[in-house]
Amino acid sequence: MADPAIFVTGTGTGVGKTVIGCALAARWAAAGRGPRVFKPAESGCERGDEGYHPADAWALRTAAGDDRPLPEICPYRFGLPMAPAHAAEIEGGAPRLEMIVDAIFGLRARPGPLLVEGAGGLLVPLAPDALMSDIVARCDMALLVVAPLGLGTLNHTQLTVRAARAEKISVAGIVLNDLTGESTRAIRRNPSAIEELCDAPLLGVFPYLEGIGAALREGAAPGSEAAARLLGAARAVDFSALG
Repeated sequence: MADPAIFVTGTGTGVGKTVIGCALAARWAAAGRGPRVFKPAESGCERGDEGYHPADAWALRTAAGDDRPLPEICPYRFGLPMAPAHAAEIEGGAPRLEMIVDAIFGLRARPGPLLVEGAGGLLVPLAPDALMSDIVARCDMALLVVAPLGLGTLNHTQLTVRAARAEKISVAGIVLNDLTGESTRAIRRNPSAIEELCDAPLLGVFPYLEGIGAALREGAAPGSEAAARLLGAARAVDFSALG
């Protein structure tokens, strides 16, 4: 069986793509599978001593134990919190789809699973002539949709799955991410509703982890306390369905 190549997208911004991606990467790393991660473009980066620091890409790299240089893992970085194509209109250095596709195929030629994280949702502009969905379609990757558990997720998740189907993208599954730890009627109903409404498997509900964002900014290297928290929470999700 070929190693999996998973593209993680969200139903919007701030839904926890990186947390779920780190959990999957940590799971693969703990199993000794030597995962590789790739985030083609990241916006909203803070400027550091070596240019813009892509915090999400760094978190993925750390969780996976992927020791490649950070510029290889995230080649396009922008300071403005905008779609990459629009940030590049102001800052320059627009992402090139062909370079991204070549990089992904190069990574897929190596042993071990691959996780690629998009920016925002599936239809976010990557470049003047490309959307995030073009990466998934061109590279024939399986799509993992991350959606919030709470109110509003039914519409946004269905729209994302339907957009993927329209682009002939295979949806490997949906993960609902608990962002608040609250319990409301909508939150209790949404998992079964997603199963009823979406033509894609619900892999599970990723539980609320207080302070996980700060923990990932510190790093969730294999064997760390943050990695242990991710692995513990990952038991609630059928990540085995992804390969």
